[in-house]
Amino acid sequence: MESRERLVAAMSELMWERGYAATSPREVRERSGVGQGSMYHHFPGKRELALAALERNCADLLPATEGLLTAPGDPMEKLTTYLTRPLPALKGCKVGRMTQDPLVAGDPGLLAPVAATFATVHRALAAVLREAVENGQLGPGLDPDRLAHLLAATIQGGYVLAIAAQDPGPFDDARAGALDLLRASAPHREPAAARLATTQERND
Repeated sequence: MESRERLVAAMSELMWERGYAATSPREVRERSGVGQGSMYHHFPGKRELALAALERNCADLLPATEGLLTAPGDPMEKLTTYLTRPLPALKGCKVGRMTQDPLVAGDPGLLAPVAATFATVHRALAAVLREAVENGQLGPGLDPDRLAHLLAATIQGGYVLAIAAQDPGPFDDARAGALDLLRASAPHREPAAARLATTQERND
């Protein structure tokens, strides 16, 4: 791996573990095994390295999530997979955790890739929810955009609860609860046998 890639990988890991503000250039050099001269050859300063690391973290997150939501298939099955797939509850979201760092949140340039990633996931999630509503799998009164924000907030909030408790249980419970609510919102349909019996009674 080239020295630039080692620097970006090290910064990505450290920012995920402790945030941007708490990560020093020295720690990045120690973890990457890259010297100071080489580091500043590739990046003028810590901010430029952090931006490359943020873009790397977004690139790690986005393909799997977007690919899952945009792939052909039953929308409720995709939503179920989205809410039950294995995720590192006690480490938090590589991208979402950056919004809790005041230096990232206060810097529009650093925040931009984070916001763009969440916007892309939101659009894909809302499209799946809209399809489920149109298919009659979810209630017709549901707003796909609002529900997409709710599901994203459930996952991000679940990370916070799990990290606070040092227990993945709250994260898993939050996602399971969101899935329960989705399933409960499905329009009630009579079993096929009951519908057939009712039709026959009307015809007699």
